[in-house]
Amino acid sequence: MAGATSVVAITWVTRLAGLLALVSVLVPAGRRTLRGRVAEWLELPHEATVGAATVALVTGVLLVLLATGLKRRKRRAWQLTVAAAALLTVSHLGLRHVLGPGLVSLALLIALIATRRYFVALPDPVTGRWRAVRVFLQLTLAGVAINFVLLSIARAVEPLDTGDRLAQSVLALVGVSGPAVFRALWLEDLSAAVGVLFGIAAVLLAAYFLLRSAEPAPRLTDDEVDRLRALLDERDSLGYFALRRDKFVVFSKSGKAAVTYRVIAGVALCSADPLGDPEAWPGAIEEYLEVCRRYAWTPATMGCSELGATVWARFGLEVLEIGDEAVVDTETFTLEGRVMRGVRQAVSRTKRAGYTVRVRKAEDLVPAELDELRALAATWRGTDTERGFSMALGRMGDPGSVLVTAEHDGRVRGVLQFVPWGEKDLSMDVMRRDRTADNGINELMISELLLTTPARHVSLNFAAFRAVLEQGQRIGAGPVARLSARTLRFFSRWIQIETLYRFNAKFQPRWVPRYLAYPAARDLPRVGIAVFEAEGLGGRPSGLLRALQRI
Repeated sequence: MAGATSVVAITWVTRLAGLLALVSVLVPAGRRTLRGRVAEWLELPHEATVGAATVALVTGVLLVLLATGLKRRKRRAWQLTVAAAALLTVSHLGLRHVLGPGLVSLALLIALIATRRYFVALPDPVTGRWRAVRVFLQLTLAGVAINFVLLSIARAVEPLDTGDRLAQSVLALVGVSGPAVFRALWLEDLSAAVGVLFGIAAVLLAAYFLLRSAEPAPRLTDDEVDRLRALLDERDSLGYFALRRDKFVVFSKSGKAAVTYRVIAGVALCSADPLGDPEAWPGAIEEYLEVCRRYAWTPATMGCSELGATVWARFGLEVLEIGDEAVVDTETFTLEGRVMRGVRQAVSRTKRAGYTVRVRKAEDLVPAELDELRALAATWRGTDTERGFSMALGRMGDPGSVLVTAEHDGRVRGVLQFVPWGEKDLSMDVMRRDRTADNGINELMISELLLTTPARHVSLNFAAFRAVLEQGQRIGAGPVARLSARTLRFFSRWIQIETLYRFNAKFQPRWVPRYLAYPAARDLPRVGIAVFEAEGLGGRPSGLLRALQRI
């Protein structure tokens, strides 16, 4: 408990030291009187004072960035914070605010050394170390090159030899004047601005790649997939989705259970329940949590069943119901009756329009036809990335899968894929249709499968926050319930929340609750970002991340 308190305290002091460093340089009083008593006593030149201000500015931003790594107890973040705090303390000898931010940074340095035993988390398996070096060199060289060219072609500067031009360009990166004598103030300001801009950008972007939460590119090996297949059973309808290749896996010491996960934004995100014998789940969860502790990842799992949520809760995780899975019992499914009128009319209408349905196992399709369905599904997807994580396989045509196609005039206009759920049942994976096709073909394909399949149970789509939507529309619902349902309907304009619920409800399924397990309420924002990003619904600004990756 003392360790956790110390880490939180160090995190906030680091943020405070960084912000005070920024204020010491950016506030008007600081800009007017950069030199302080210590600087005058040491008889430091004006260039040293400007350099100290530049160092303080960059180091202040770094400390704010490093605080997140300290919160996760990262050893590398601790090492860099010690160096930054020492540098900031020294730089304030040349600044006016030595008794303010200078003392705070000195206190931070002492506290970091005193609490070093708490910062033991290893670097993530894939780090930005070499990319950080490359980015730093690219930006510093670019800044030097631009200034060198300016000094070479500009006439508003006294003649310089190559060595002096290079020295001036390098010193400009830290805001220090070199041997150049400028005849025009605008050129001196331009050269200084270019140098400082590229110097600060080099340090901050290098720090980003060095400190960012690494997201290893996971890929299950063939041997791991074979071991996972052996653990599949009929208990969990989402078990087959554990065979996504873009995951890591840890097995219990007995090999009778496994947990699969993906690392996103510092969260080791699992989906559904662990695979294998429920009696062996604790062993697999312990192995997974040990990996999370080793790399300071936040553990979380989404879409787990009530049994799975109960087991996760035994390990100290909080549990939140996030929605329901729609499961249809095919033995009792029928299109007859008043409640099925809407589906029955949609099916009749599409049949009259000339649509026909084919239900086939994936292994019965020739490779060319399977490739065509993959291409059509990608075309009809409507987004750049594949959506889904907890209830999506990310590929088509696995042996044992069932493909349902709707055809019109010899053309495929819709496709569904169902993956195995145990030996007999099915779970929906892909639902795509041509947007120019008639409405109702999804109802036609699903109904045809439910009426003809030998499977006893078929899992359809997941309905997020179904209970909230239902409670909000009941007679006598309270203001909180109505407001919650109204909020979900508002967000349904961009995310299919109410639409999927209404569509699933047409088939009169039984609702199976699914849960999210997470460490604490303070971790919910980070876990939420990871969940949204994994499901392809949003998360961090993908455009900015892709741009940074290309540097």
